[in-house]
Amino acid sequence: TEAIARAQGSNNEIYMVPALTGLGAPHWAPNARGAIYGITRDTGPADFVRAALESVAYQTNDLFTAIAGDGIPVSVVRVDGGMTENDWLMQFLADIIDVPVDRPVVSETTALGAAMLALMQSDPSITLDDLAERWQRDASFTPTMDGVERDALVAGWNLAMKRTLTEG
Repeated sequence: TEAIARAQGSNNEIYMVPALTGLGAPHWAPNARGAIYGITRDTGPADFVRAALESVAYQTNDLFTAIAGDGIPVSVVRVDGGMTENDWLMQFLADIIDVPVDRPVVSETTALGAAMLALMQSDPSITLDDLAERWQRDASFTPTMDGVERDALVAGWNLAMKRTLTEG
């Protein structure tokens, strides 16, 4: 089937498992090491960059699969940080996790949150609800990938993870 062919790397899919210091949640494999699967003599720098970006989405999917297994529904994901400026990555993330992804106007919300908490300390009348109301969406990415394609890509990632966890 298509899913098996992609999982075996026959369609030139490259999977990078960036376990450079082991794997955290949900795998908890501190001795796992980074690996790249599916490279050929035609693989170039752009393929490695794409595989690295895709690995972010696949790792997020692993977490959300674990969360779903715990019975916690996720209806939208709010992202932050420098990588969120990459529209292609945000769309791929939405496609792989099959959940809408919202990017805020202020992409560095960690720093903004620290500043807001400091503001709350100086003015006790400000609440977390007040601060939450200030969040503004810059862009929303809705899943558009066909389910068969998504399943094939995730199957390839799962095979790469299985190899990394058993051989790494």
